[in-house]
Formats: sequence, C-alpha cells, structure tokens
Amino acid sequence: MIALLLAAAWAADRVPVGPGVYEPLYPPSPEEARIPVPRFLLAVEPVTNEEYAAFVEENPAWGRGVARLYADEGYLDDWAAPDAPGASVLPDAPVTRVSWYAARAYCRSVGGRLPTEGEWEIAGAASETSWDARKDPHFLARLLAWYGSPTPRVLPAVGGMANRWGVRDLHGLVWEWVEDFNASLVDVDPRGADGEARFCGGGVVGATAVADYAAFMRLALRASLQADSTVRNLGFRCALDGP
Repeated sequence: MIALLLAAAWAADRVPVGPGVYEPLYPPSPEEARIPVPRFLLAVEPVTNEEYAAFVEENPAWGRGVARLYADEGYLDDWAAPDAPGASVLPDAPVTRVSWYAARAYCRSVGGRLPTEGEWEIAGAASETSWDARKDPHFLARLLAWYGSPTPRVLPAVGGMANRWGVRDLHGLVWEWVEDFNASLVDVDPRGADGEARFCGGGVVGATAVADYAAFMRLALRASLQADSTVRNLGFRCALDGP
C-alpha cells in the first residue's frame, strides 16, 4: 500500500522538461560538445524525509542499518531512529545523507530513475522567467551566493519558487544526485597529466563555459563523490523518460 501511495504521489508531481542540448564543461571530444537530450519528466521537488521514511518502512533493508556496501557510516545519521526522521528533522525537508545506491533504489520503487547529468543541467539552467539563464548575471550571482553559504543546522522545507519548467528547489536548498555523477573525468592531480596547472585559473583551460562558476562547483562536487557517499546537504529527485 505504501509503495502504491508513493508511486501515485510521484506520478502526480512531475513535469515535462526539454528537449534540450547539454554542453558539458569538458567535452570528451568535439563531437560530444553538444549532446541532444530528449524530453523527459522530472519531479517538481526533491524527495522529502517523510517520503523516504515511507520507503524505508516498505523496504527495511534501506534503513540506517543498510549494508555498508551501499552507504558509508553517515547514512541517515541525522534521523532520530533507523527508520524515522524524528522531531529534529522536518518531514517536508529534503532527505539527505543518502547514497547514490539508496537514491536509485527509491526512484526504482516508484517506477522512476535518477536524472542524468545532462537532464539535470538543462532543468537547472532555467530561471523563473527564462529557459536558459546561464548567461544571466543576476541568476548566476544568486546561485553563487547560495553555494557560498553554510548549510543550516535544520534544512527548510521544499516548495521554493518554480522555474520556467515548473521545477522547484534545484538550487538554494540541497545538492542533488544524478545517475551519471562520475561520468565527467576530473584529474585528481592539480598539475594535470601533462604537468599543466589545473588549480585556480588553470582549471578553466579547455572548459566550454569559463564564466559559469556554479557549473564548475557542481562538477567538482560530483567528481568528489563515491556511490556510497552520504553528504549532509546532498539529496535527490526522480526522473522518467518522457512521452
């Protein structure tokens, strides 16, 4: 019954996004500098603690005692109990401290999947008034102001202003998992394989959008993750192939 209720809620709470073209910061080849992304469906809001608690009730193996193969020791450690968020965590705040494995399992349970990096970036490029605000200095400044702010002790509830696609809280609340979070290869040696500096200004060499600092920060976060990683301000939302 819980699974049916979650699936029904997910079916009613998604909007079409795209089609669009994803431009990776570091395309693997000139032919992959512009990647067509078909129309898809994306959850309006990230998955909340309340929704994830219902998933855990239906699937106890994904409670706090989940096998260490699928999540590190930080998994759901802000919850009061292995299967319940508790009073210190808002039920309608986005669930965090969940691994990529866990996020995928949740989305599969409601008949969805995690969005790809290209899908997420196309959805996240929209402001409230523009389909693509990546060159809007006010939009970028707002993103960077959030990226530079500390995470509050208690995360606020979902429900921010919708962007042009009708999607909420892609920015300003938590970071989010994507299916192919490790698809962009980032050199862990700051000198790069050729000995060229990759730190500070050197990091933009070869990038397609040198002024989009927010995109660099998202890339850096994704490159730092492992599939079992859990982060205090990292949540997720589900997607689905479009009609």
